[in-house]
Amino acid sequence: MSEGSTQLDSPAPRVRTLQPLLSLTGGLAVASLYYAQPILGHIADALQLTAADVGLVVAVTQLGYAIGILLLAPLGDRLDRRRLVAWKLAGLTASLLLTATAWSLPVLLGAVLFTGLCATAAQDIVPTAAALAPAESRARAVGETMTGLLLGIVVSRVFSGYVGQIAGWRTVYGLAASAVAVAGLCLYRRLPAQKASTQMGYQALLGSMLGLLRRHRPLQLACLVQGLLSMGFSAFWSTLAIWLGQAPFHLDSDAAGLFGLAAAVGALAAPLTGRRADRRGAPHVIRLGIALAAGGYLLLCVLPLLERHTALFVLGLAVFVFDLGGQVALVGHQALVYGLDPAARSRLNAVFFTFNFLGMAVGALLGSWLLGGFGLVAVGGLAAGAAVTAGALRLWADKAPAAVPLPR
Repeated sequence: MSEGSTQLDSPAPRVRTLQPLLSLTGGLAVASLYYAQPILGHIADALQLTAADVGLVVAVTQLGYAIGILLLAPLGDRLDRRRLVAWKLAGLTASLLLTATAWSLPVLLGAVLFTGLCATAAQDIVPTAAALAPAESRARAVGETMTGLLLGIVVSRVFSGYVGQIAGWRTVYGLAASAVAVAGLCLYRRLPAQKASTQMGYQALLGSMLGLLRRHRPLQLACLVQGLLSMGFSAFWSTLAIWLGQAPFHLDSDAAGLFGLAAAVGALAAPLTGRRADRRGAPHVIRLGIALAAGGYLLLCVLPLLERHTALFVLGLAVFVFDLGGQVALVGHQALVYGLDPAARSRLNAVFFTFNFLGMAVGALLGSWLLGGFGLVAVGGLAAGAAVTAGALRLWADKAPAAVPLPR
């Protein structure tokens, strides 16, 4: 079999029926990274943590995901993705159970680090969907799969905030572990086996990722732009529960989680974005997404000037707009990146999402620091500034396509 080909044990009609299960399982995997955000106050009270400690919990989770993408996601080109996903989901189940029983900050940090590593099963599911789809509808397939992942991100906050308020934060992680275990077993039973697209050894596989980054200028730009957008995204969501509990809002974790509903509406646009990318090209939808994200983040900066009820309405609007923008840009970038080298989709995905979640880890740390020292306006300013910078990079690259965003 030539490099780049993938053999399936199932005909195409059966493969198409897997799309809902792929989306659901990917959503449950990636949701594991975000359950903590609305219930940070409950976790802090239970384990007697400071604001800096809970910011570290978010950052370590995202850092674990970035490390997992860098070191584990490339294995999707080397191994049968069906077995790889199964092992990761088993590990994710165990890490969620450990989080549910954590009794100290070191144990909690170790558990969420392992959660981040194993949640990279989601990053094996997306290239699988791309590999199963014909070229003319690949962006649509990616968009549909990303709907599950993106809904997992935003619905996780609603679920976590509500359950955490009613039944406690440990229950959140216990239920999450059960859901991942059931979905993982179903996916393993139905997903067709896939042969490796390369016979590279592990060390060579990792080394080839740097070569991909140096060789593909669109990948360089995608990493920079989406990393900046992710930094703003994480700065907001990692601090939301903290500042909503302060004056003038004084809201509980379930209210913080409800803002995820506004983001969920934006996530539903992902399949439409994929279809638009198939028709108009990925750069078009990426520029649109960046503009929306920047506008939403700028709305955050005016919240302190508004009275409480108006501020809550504007906050919901801002969440909808910037989440929609970030997701539109993400799907556009993925459609572009997956088309660069069919034999290296897992490695391309690994490079892209490593930058994405490094941006999130940096955003979580900076967001917590800025909120404590300068307040909400500083968090909004950081997110808006990152989005504007991302837009400037995109426009510069479109006008000077021969330029190299990173040193060769």
